[in-house]
Amino acid sequence: MSLPPFVLASASPARHRLLQSAGIEPIVRVSDFDESQIQLLDPVSLVQTLAQHKAETVAVQFESALILGCDSVLLVNGEIHGKPADPAEAIARWHQMSGQIGELYTGHALIDLSQRCSLVRCQVTRVYFAQISDREIQAYVATGEPLKCAGAFALEGRGGLFVEKLEGCHTNVIGLSLPLLRQMLANLGYDVTDFWQLPRTRD
Repeated sequence: MSLPPFVLASASPARHRLLQSAGIEPIVRVSDFDESQIQLLDPVSLVQTLAQHKAETVAVQFESALILGCDSVLLVNGEIHGKPADPAEAIARWHQMSGQIGELYTGHALIDLSQRCSLVRCQVTRVYFAQISDREIQAYVATGEPLKCAGAFALEGRGGLFVEKLEGCHTNVIGLSLPLLRQMLANLGYDVTDFWQLPRTRD
């Protein structure tokens, strides 16, 4: 099987960095899909549907490629949270999250145009948030970092200071589950190592 180009249908720098850290240099295409079109109360259905729409929106730009679409939300006390709309919302979120346990859901949609098939999966990670002070919440939101992330925190950034522990896949919390991606590629007949960007050697 010839190896198709790997395309990331996401504007997320964190997802891009995760793939690069795993040896995959993707083509990045932002889907610009209007997420407000999808209103679902079940977090698994929500992230899987959004991930699939993002991948499908980008797939029409290619004839042969592997398209990965992702979407993440945080569930705390039965309430679904995406990216906060503004600093006030981020502050309110952190008052709810402080000292609580959340579940981070990430939907993964992988479309293989060459084989005309696709897979849609979800990974869930439990996140234990530290009990943090009002001053810490104000200072963290003032950095702007929480406004860019589902759940109003970035595990790989300053937000990692306020997470006490995780249960499950840690890269899932950053934006995509690398172990799940490996499994999905295998289900489609690919070996993830074939996508590694190896240094070229001279003959």
